[in-house]
Amino acid sequence: MEYRMFGESGCSVSCTGLGLAALGRPGYINLGHHEDLGNEYDPSKMEAQTHAMLSLARAQGINYFDAAQSYGKAETFLSTWLMAHPREEVVVGSKWGYYYTADWSVQADKHEVKEHTLERLNLQWPESEQRLGTALKIYQIHSATLESGVLEKRAVLQRLEEIREMGYLIGLSLSGVQQSVVLEKALAVKVGEKPLFGSVQATYNCLEQSAGETLQKAFDRGLGVIIKEGLANGRLTSRNTGAYLKTLTDMAQSYQVTEDAVALAYVLSKPFVSVVLSGAAVPAHLISNVRGSEIKLSQQDIRVLDGLKVKPDHYWAERASLAWN
Repeated sequence: MEYRMFGESGCSVSCTGLGLAALGRPGYINLGHHEDLGNEYDPSKMEAQTHAMLSLARAQGINYFDAAQSYGKAETFLSTWLMAHPREEVVVGSKWGYYYTADWSVQADKHEVKEHTLERLNLQWPESEQRLGTALKIYQIHSATLESGVLEKRAVLQRLEEIREMGYLIGLSLSGVQQSVVLEKALAVKVGEKPLFGSVQATYNCLEQSAGETLQKAFDRGLGVIIKEGLANGRLTSRNTGAYLKTLTDMAQSYQVTEDAVALAYVLSKPFVSVVLSGAAVPAHLISNVRGSEIKLSQQDIRVLDGLKVKPDHYWAERASLAWN
């Protein structure tokens, strides 16, 4: 497993990380998520599954784990695993600004609600800090958007600066067609004379490449760059039937890996990427995802995969249509 410096943080992170969005709650939008969980939604069984996945990830060389308050019990499951493992060996990032509302149901009307307020930050920050302790290094605004106005809320930004002064890296995650616009705005945010953000998490994959130039700009300015949805919520795996899948399948056969490994290797080929997240919920998927960090795509294959990109509005409309399962 290759390790990379995470921006100017001084942290060394595995180029593949494990995200807990699909492990901390019964419902998620990944294709085939219900198959991964085997319809076993008892919290104790899901906690055991999460612990097994975290341990497997460490055995594979992964040291970056990504959680959020809205991922059901993800922080809690991670905290109980950390009790039995050396916290100094891992880097944890979590997020505030959404809260979980599904009540452990797959069929909930709403699974999470966004609230980018000072009150929500002051409620969620102490919970994350207490659960994750010294392993927590990166604290992120969850899905910052222009609409929420969070980048203009001076009281929120000042509170985040106070958290940064305690030794934490402040970041933000992005989503939607305006990822680049929001990131440009975030890069200009200062509290006092210092830029606030040292980390960004964004969607980037073979299909959605629109944020690439801005992510490179952020990387060049010293931000650590985390890539989420490198597999487009399962659309870049054999679970999908998209027309582009044949390209991935043919390429995977030539490298003797699976489609997901090629898709993640493509993300890792980009110079601005610090870490790409695996969203695996079962061991076989995590192991195949890790293979993406072990192969090096040819420049010709990278150009072919560059050619799979679609218009951002098409990509995000299709993502919005994915069913919680």
